[in-house]
Amino acid sequence: MVTAGMAGKRRAMAAAMKRRREEAPGPGQDTEREQERGCLRFWAAHSWALAERWTAARAAGPSGAAEAREQRRRQRDAFEELLLSIRGLPVALPTLPLELTVLYNSLLFTLGASDSAIEGQPDGIRQGLLRVLEACGACGQDLSTEELWQKVLQEVTVEELQAPLHRLGALQAAWWLAAGRLGSIAGLFRLLSTAEDTGRGRCSEGQNELLSLLKTWQVPAEGVCLPLVQSAEDLKEILCTAAAFLQGLQELEAGNFPTALSLLQEAARGFCSKKVVAQIYTCLGCCAQRMGKPQTALQHLKRALQVDFQCLSALSHAAAVYHELGEIDTELQALALLCEALKKKPPAAASSSPNILIQTELLVHTPTLTSLLRHRHPSEVKYLLAQRCLQGGRVADAVEHYLDFLALLQDGLQQQVPLDGSSTLPRIPEVFLEAASALEQAGRHQDAITVCEEVIRRTTDLIPRMLREEERLEQPECPSPGAGLAGELLSQKKESLCCLAWRTAGYLHQGWAWAKLGESKEAITQFSRCLGDLLRVQLRGPGTEPIENVPPEVEVLQKIRLLSLIGRGTQFLELGRHKEALLDFQHGLHISPGDPAAASYLVQALWKLDRKQEAAAQWQKLSQSSPGEQEGKGRPLPLYLVSCLEHAMFPHSETLASTIQDYLETAAQDTSS
Repeated sequence: MVTAGMAGKRRAMAAAMKRRREEAPGPGQDTEREQERGCLRFWAAHSWALAERWTAARAAGPSGAAEAREQRRRQRDAFEELLLSIRGLPVALPTLPLELTVLYNSLLFTLGASDSAIEGQPDGIRQGLLRVLEACGACGQDLSTEELWQKVLQEVTVEELQAPLHRLGALQAAWWLAAGRLGSIAGLFRLLSTAEDTGRGRCSEGQNELLSLLKTWQVPAEGVCLPLVQSAEDLKEILCTAAAFLQGLQELEAGNFPTALSLLQEAARGFCSKKVVAQIYTCLGCCAQRMGKPQTALQHLKRALQVDFQCLSALSHAAAVYHELGEIDTELQALALLCEALKKKPPAAASSSPNILIQTELLVHTPTLTSLLRHRHPSEVKYLLAQRCLQGGRVADAVEHYLDFLALLQDGLQQQVPLDGSSTLPRIPEVFLEAASALEQAGRHQDAITVCEEVIRRTTDLIPRMLREEERLEQPECPSPGAGLAGELLSQKKESLCCLAWRTAGYLHQGWAWAKLGESKEAITQFSRCLGDLLRVQLRGPGTEPIENVPPEVEVLQKIRLLSLIGRGTQFLELGRHKEALLDFQHGLHISPGDPAAASYLVQALWKLDRKQEAAAQWQKLSQSSPGEQEGKGRPLPLYLVSCLEHAMFPHSETLASTIQDYLETAAQDTSS
């Protein structure tokens, strides 16, 4: 609302300007004004020539990205030179509309020459506003940019300046939008809107205020004598689209999914390139997925690919949704397509229009968007293909993809695998062990042994002779002055435990591989090496504390120890060394009480040692336990241990069960008689 004081200032300023116009020119003033008009005509003609040169260059057809940026830089430099010429003379009201228009065009090329996002605060806009105030007999050097805009728009009433100021205001909004200063934009457009516009743009409950203000802003008419290289109408449409897109991303990050969905849908209907439309639909797909609507997510992601098949992030997210739905065939197809597409160099993305200098992609650049649109590295996709095939039981395909991935590593780790912390790849030794697991399941036991040997060789020098695990592996809640050193030691201990897990898992896999080859003695040697290495660390005893308090590294080592004991015990049974087998199974049950595989093998060992009463008692105890009692306990095993767990499962033996049942029935009859 305009206050009485503001109205008084406006009347005083208008009166002063009227007096200036009515004053009779003194001697020499006619000459000055004629020179001023001559300069104005020259500057206007030069401005027209620059605008026409840009139009002709763009009409000549599309050029490469580097050439286009160079064209824009040359145009920017030319407009900046013209602006300096205009500002070389004292500020005057008659030249201000042209000066502000040249400033507008110059800043458009400054933005258009940007490679990605707008950065920094345009000093040119501030200088333009200060010159407007100077021409009207006011100043604002000490004001912030927001305060300066408020002073100019509330106190400057010259009709000829309204349209250039509105265009400059829209340009200011573009910079603020790129910086995420949505509140500043809303305040500016409240000032730019007339009372009628403000009433028409007042948003009801549930509507977005900023979008309402932008949509109801009346775009100023473009003067015939003031050429523009990008119309204010286009700029308005881009601001509306970018504001909806940016706010949609903010709501998505905040977890307000319905609001995010509405804003992103608004942005998808806006003025932007196919590339940006595809990005918006990708974000819509991610939003729907987080809302628990996978089918809707797939519709949006498919739409993104229809608009722009080079939007590979949509394909990546679609594969994740198919994984969530358990549709492994379709997931693998999507990953295979993604892998092939990443090998090809994508064509340069087309602009929404060759004459559009400011585009939506320049204004919306946030960490959330970067994360959602992150392109997977080809090695990541190749690994995902291998992992999903192994998880889905497609062993032959898994082996092929793992070997391809290992070949990428051989070609050069730095070039083939992303190391910036954003990769979803596991540690490299784990990938080797997963490959060994796939090779084992494919019956390629010698190849599995060779791969594991590489893991063992590379981790040998990374493990201390002894590891004391009794100290807690969690960070202290209240860090002490020496917390930095303590944290470093903690990290080293965790890394040592990881290396120990990888090395012992290598021996474990080799043990099972030799066992499958029928080489029981060699298998026992490898299982024994595994158990010998595990003696380097004193693990917690069973039941000393809840599973959730056991560090994951320690839980993996406990599982490896159990599987090695079962593996060695089974090979002792193969060689008829039943007492040694019994000791291993007993030790396994001590580590993991109630483990069904260890308990079943224990029954078998007792029976072979003719300790039938003990065997029958253990069998009854095992039969009475719930089948799923051990399932679901602890964290999920690493993928590279799953095949070892399957090897260790006790084979279902109807003969042994029937024999023990007959023994129990006979014993019961003898007792009753």
